[in-house]
Amino acid sequence: MYNNISLAKLAEQYRNKGEGYQVSLGRFIMQWIDASPELTLQTSGSTGAPKTVFMSKQAMVNSAIATGDYFKLTAGNTALSCLPFEYIAAKMMFVRAYVLGLDLYCVQPCSNPLKGSSKVYDFCAMVPLQVEQSIHDLHQIKTLIVGGAALSKTLTIKLKNSPTNSYETFGMTETVSHIAVKNISTSSTVFEVLPSISVGVDSRNCLYIEAPHILSTPIQTNDVINLISKTRFEWIGRYDTIINSGGLKIAPEKLEQHLEGFIEDRFFIGSQKNDTLGEVIVIVIERSSAYKTLDFDVLEPFMRPKYVYYVEQFIETVSGKIKRKETLALVTPE
Repeated sequence: MYNNISLAKLAEQYRNKGEGYQVSLGRFIMQWIDASPELTLQTSGSTGAPKTVFMSKQAMVNSAIATGDYFKLTAGNTALSCLPFEYIAAKMMFVRAYVLGLDLYCVQPCSNPLKGSSKVYDFCAMVPLQVEQSIHDLHQIKTLIVGGAALSKTLTIKLKNSPTNSYETFGMTETVSHIAVKNISTSSTVFEVLPSISVGVDSRNCLYIEAPHILSTPIQTNDVINLISKTRFEWIGRYDTIINSGGLKIAPEKLEQHLEGFIEDRFFIGSQKNDTLGEVIVIVIERSSAYKTLDFDVLEPFMRPKYVYYVEQFIETVSGKIKRKETLALVTPE
């Protein structure tokens, strides 16, 4: 069991002689155990320019306790950390271990962190790419939380059929990682908030979050939701990606769900300006050559993409979330 003195020695060892991810971990440990009541966090930049935010260490402790309570994590449970320590997800894995007394195993962040290992872990956090690549090894994880990017229907089905208790998370750096989870293993479509958190909506039906133990003031988001109660909600899409085509407001995320399985490559729905309709729907596909035919009959006529664009590689955040605006800017409107 580590105390702050032994942690400082470990951190110094990592910073001087460790691999890349250990150097980052060592730096964070030194930040965590210093006398400052807060530290700096870097946002991923998925919905805007990356920025630095200041976060209270006590808020991170409280968040760790809420996660521990929700998932019934106890001292001595094993946890796997396989995400980059530059970002909040990995930092919070360390904080949970520190606060809850978990036995934390840190490995090099990669697409298949379970490869070559037979160890069983009680708790782990991954991004969808890692889950996809580790799907045949997930029996080594008892409880898995998945975040950082949207889960596809195909991957959701695979997770439901795996022996792992899997949860999709909802949160951001500013809320100290996740504030709500959705139980994939039970096919739930509803996010349930963690203890001591409540949610509501503004006039746009956009989510706001009240979490006095981690937030000094409520956070207003641009996430459009279906509010079920103060503790439960369904996520619909981002207000800042809503397409207004001829007065009809369309959530691209919903169209993407309808089209999944009909297009074998990665894709996303976007829009471009149009003199008549204001905006028209477009689809961007990650593919080097065009499909000979594409069938959008699964969609209502007014929801079908007017233009199809192809991009060899999407622009992404470190967690694998597609940067839609930047990727769309790679193609020239017709």
